[in-house]
Amino acid sequence: MDKYLMRLESAKAQLIEQIRSHSLLARCRAGNVTLDELKILLVQQGLYSAHFTRYLCAMMANLPSNNEVLELAENLFEELGLAPDSPQPHHLIYREMLDHYALTLDDAQPLSGTQRLIESMYQHCRDPNPASGLGALCLGAEALVPSIYSDIICGFESHGASQHDIAFFHIHVACDDGHAETIRDIMLDIASTAPEQIDVMIRAGTELVEARLAFFSAIEAAHQERQRAQPAIA
Repeated sequence: MDKYLMRLESAKAQLIEQIRSHSLLARCRAGNVTLDELKILLVQQGLYSAHFTRYLCAMMANLPSNNEVLELAENLFEELGLAPDSPQPHHLIYREMLDHYALTLDDAQPLSGTQRLIESMYQHCRDPNPASGLGALCLGAEALVPSIYSDIICGFESHGASQHDIAFFHIHVACDDGHAETIRDIMLDIASTAPEQIDVMIRAGTELVEARLAFFSAIEAAHQERQRAQPAIA
């Protein structure tokens, strides 16, 4: 295996292990996460994901050539529902999931962890050095999605959710490995001529994972605050 690929795959495995160690995801896997926490997650994830095409476009603007832009355009087309096998925009699929749980993003405010995650992703994707945005989107997002969303699916299933109810998560478990590989291949091309950029990529992914951990912690804190605010029943 190529030495640069080995470094990226090793970093990916470590970051997946780190993110899955968070108590929220652990409780999803165990089936004892509350539905209220999952609903908070849906809204906060929706606020973060609403920017996804803009993260991607910001990063694409810094790629070294049109070849890389075209490679990533496939990811963008899927998000927008323009790919032949993805006829519905992903944001509409997400909205249907929100509707099922009687939730909306209208007037929703990001928690501190959500705002940090959004700002961190924008910071890296807007960096003129494309290694930063690539590392953030790959190691800090797309490469993590199948593992994170699989855990979240377990949480929803513990509350009786069907595959249709949470179709957005199932779709992304299936497709985001391919998205991550597309970005990873561009990262390897850059590393082949500028090996020092591997460190930039891994550092960006690590910073996004730290922001994602804060995102999950903020959801738990918001749930706990709601519980404290509920009047005691005599």
